[in-house]
Amino acid sequence: MRINFIGLLFLLFSQSSFSAAKIEQWKTSQGTPVFYIEATGLPMVDIQVVFDAGSARDDHQKGIAALTSLLLDTGAGAWNADEIAQRFESVGAQFGTSVSRDNASVSLRSLTDPKLLNKALLTMQTILSQPTFNKNDFQREKNRTLAGLKHREESPGAIASIEFFKAIYKNHPYAHPTEGNIETVSGFSEDDIKSFYTQYYVSKNAMVVIVGDMDKQQAMATAESLVSNLSSGNAPSALPEVNLVSKGSNKHIEFPSTQTHVLAGLIGMDRKDPNYFDFYVGNHILGGSGLVSQLFKEVREKKGLAYSASSHFSPMLKKGPFTMGLQTRNNQTKQAVDVMQKTLRNFVSHGPTEEELIAAKKNITGGFAIRFDTNSKLTSYVAMIGFYKLPLDYLDAFQKKVEAITVSSIKNAFQKRIKPENIHTITVGGKN
Repeated sequence: MRINFIGLLFLLFSQSSFSAAKIEQWKTSQGTPVFYIEATGLPMVDIQVVFDAGSARDDHQKGIAALTSLLLDTGAGAWNADEIAQRFESVGAQFGTSVSRDNASVSLRSLTDPKLLNKALLTMQTILSQPTFNKNDFQREKNRTLAGLKHREESPGAIASIEFFKAIYKNHPYAHPTEGNIETVSGFSEDDIKSFYTQYYVSKNAMVVIVGDMDKQQAMATAESLVSNLSSGNAPSALPEVNLVSKGSNKHIEFPSTQTHVLAGLIGMDRKDPNYFDFYVGNHILGGSGLVSQLFKEVREKKGLAYSASSHFSPMLKKGPFTMGLQTRNNQTKQAVDVMQKTLRNFVSHGPTEEELIAAKKNITGGFAIRFDTNSKLTSYVAMIGFYKLPLDYLDAFQKKVEAITVSSIKNAFQKRIKPENIHTITVGGKN
């Protein structure tokens, strides 16, 4: 019950104002960057330790980063998975691991009462520095992963996503799905997991984020303790750049379903793209704002071809994808794709109207503070800022950047980067 109570508190209380969320930054004695916000009012703290250890680091062992992340808290030091879970539960703390194409992280949410926090921190530190990766745990999680990969073959949406990334990224490390595939995962051993951990879970490849009711002195000591027992190691070499020149293609995959899943798009932007806010605001109008977006109106309201249609940019360390998507009846696939592509071409050629831009700005800025109205959300934003090396005043400057966008700047950005002739379209469904 204590965990539920903590979650309720975080929903009810938050930072007093995002403009007051000053991010402080320093490095531990081992050179690990730390990003910190003191948030008083609740006796709680959120902590993340982030590593450049996402699936883009898999190399030929596709899925190794994801399985390593899964195994971290299955055994550490002298404790097994049940004992680790009990240690966190006994102090009302929440612990988790996650992995994406760009990074892997471990996270902790805890009360800041010293007796409770110290036990939670010791457990987290042990998981980070002394994971056991024993054979039984490895085989169990490997089997679960393989079962999930087998089940993935029955999902037309998952198949479409895999094929879409292959089409736009070719041989780039972003091309394969984070969880890997059956062929590669089947060949993993516990030694492979240990080797990946040894190479990437090191202090020079780590970053610590602390947000909560903890003064700077405590935060410095906490960050130091979390990485002090990690090997020093080295940061990995930079990922290769993404090739923006890729002629468009169309691929249909037969699947026994009444609905066809459609994904279409191309290489978009990275987190530091100079046109980031042009794309962000422009996409809000094109397909990112739900019922009032152009794609939704054209595909759903005017033509009735799909329940919904949307688009989004997924900025990453290197250029992430721009994606449009919908689901439609098999016999309407061609018409739906045509309308979607026509809407994009029109947007690229003419941009949004002034009225659409004004409405988008109001919607984006009006709901901005809600995106980090809890410390856990704020921690995720700070982790993003730290990992992608964005300005520390990113949150304060966000709304001003949005307000500065014009119809002309959106039009210019889309015409420069979003070339309709380079769109890759993947359809997965029954015959049409």
